Amino acid sequence: MSGSRVERPLARGRGIPEATVARLPLYHRSLVALRERGVTTVSSEELAAAAGVNSAKLRKDLSHLGSYGTRGVGYDVDYLVYQVARELGLTQDWPVVIVGVGNLGHALANYGGFTSRGFRVAALVDNDEALAGELVNGLPVYPLAKLEQIIAEHHVSIAVVATPGPVAQDVCDRLVAAGVTSVLNFAPVPLQVPEGVDVRKVDLASELQILAFHEQRKQMSLLTPLTALAPLPPRTEAAG
Repeated sequence: MSGSRVERPLARGRGIPEATVARLPLYHRSLVALRERGVTTVSSEELAAAAGVNSAKLRKDLSHLGSYGTRGVGYDVDYLVYQVARELGLTQDWPVVIVGVGNLGHALANYGGFTSRGFRVAALVDNDEALAGELVNGLPVYPLAKLEQIIAEHHVSIAVVATPGPVAQDVCDRLVAAGVTSVLNFAPVPLQVPEGVDVRKVDLASELQILAFHEQRKQMSLLTPLTALAPLPPRTEAAG
């Protein structure tokens, strides 16, 4: 593909570092949980603990949003929820198309967390004609032939690719050509996209492999002290 590139992180918004952008959803989720518990103010230490980061990093991240808290008081939870949500673009409604309605596509279509986070599944699309018209969580499955029409009708700029690997690139190309500029990729292959299109890859197998790596290290650390305490073999005296 001329002028294409491999999927990359989201472009920086307003000079906010990518590492900070990646942590904003953690802060938002933690803040919403605090608000639901009736908490009105929170210290950087408490919020950092809830989000699983250190407090210095959290304060630096929030400073990029122009939020510095109040010394001795902390952060106003309601206002910080709004600030983070606004930065993430969650103060508006984002229609999303899911392409690929296999087991994973079904699970995504039934996920209830989209709506509360500013996303609305506008349509489901699959190339299996047998699925056409089937309802998943109240949404009909449309044939792949209607992909471009659906994107135009619903003004979709974000799409989810949950197809098998061999067809993922072709689907991505059609999405981009139809006007989609952000893709969440669940397919087990990297996607080539032109400049101006952002791709986030969700690789469940890789995440499990990383967990397996850490589990193996934990087991090794448990065995190491036992090895150190094992008796040394008997010393043999040299003849002479």
